[in-house]
Amino acid sequence: MKGTILVIEDNEQNMYLVTFILEKNGYDVIQARDGSQGVELAKKNNLRLILLDIQLPVMDGYTVAQALRADHKLDHVPILAVTSYAMVGDREKVLAVGCTGYIEKPINPDTFIDEVEAHLTDHP
Repeated sequence: MKGTILVIEDNEQNMYLVTFILEKNGYDVIQARDGSQGVELAKKNNLRLILLDIQLPVMDGYTVAQALRADHKLDHVPILAVTSYAMVGDREKVLAVGCTGYIEKPINPDTFIDEVEAHLTDHP
């Protein structure tokens, strides 16, 4: 396996598609359905990457990113916002709260894995 990726996503169809693509490409996937669960799972697992939806129940993606960046054990883990927010300034807003990058929804299955892997670090 290429490592573990945490997907924080509340939409079942998006979760299924992202998980399918990642697993097909050799990654283990941990799933969280809301922001609070995502923060908890991030702290308990050795992750290569976190894929973070912004519109989440319990705790939105902005708050999740800030909470993850407050934990210095997660400093090396890239966080990619995966969101339908595509207005002017949205990309800057996710980067300002600690996300490493941004992937716009709907995701393109043909390019998604390349977009993800472009943000991976050398950490296992």
